[in-house]
Amino acid sequence: MPLLILPLVLLLVLFLAVILLPVSLVQRFRYGRARRGAWPWLVSFNFWFLLGASGVFLLVSALMQWWFPHNLLQAGLGWLAGVALGIIALWLTRYERAVDGLYYTPNVWLVLSLTLLVAGRLLVSLVQIYRQGSAWWSGAHLAGDWHAGLVAVAGLLLGYALAYQWGLRRRLRRLAPPLSSRPFSSKPQSSKPALKTKGPRGPLV
Repeated sequence: MPLLILPLVLLLVLFLAVILLPVSLVQRFRYGRARRGAWPWLVSFNFWFLLGASGVFLLVSALMQWWFPHNLLQAGLGWLAGVALGIIALWLTRYERAVDGLYYTPNVWLVLSLTLLVAGRLLVSLVQIYRQGSAWWSGAHLAGDWHAGLVAVAGLLLGYALAYQWGLRRRLRRLAPPLSSRPFSSKPQSSKPALKTKGPRGPLV
């Protein structure tokens, strides 16, 4: 009986994922095109985290070449394409400098294209899971071209995010005041002595 419940649970999870996929994509698109603040600590954290994730991603892709030929090549090409796309996105982004910091609004068409790319990648992943299950059930060998293509898309998204955060971090550092500047502006003090004025109860300094 437990062996029969497990496939039903997996089918239920897959069904819920398919149902909630459009909702998650719409939310991703709405958040991606929204105006947001570039907080320095968050941008720096995202940059260093994505830089480390890129190194781990390329290392794992190199190790996976034993099972999937050309895996590292397609992962690297996808990552480089994502970096180039991120630089283009920085050029298309609208920036607003306010009193409380820097705000930016990504390009809506680029966000829409990336959202559709993520949707296509998820659909292809579902197809790949089905093909992997069918191949395992029939004992056939499944080529690794599909897997390498998915790795290229993942590298593109990772490289895009890294380049975008790098550009935001660079812009924030350029807009930051120098360390020698004072936090509060003050008028230059005059070398002349202060004048004394008389009040109702005597001289006041």
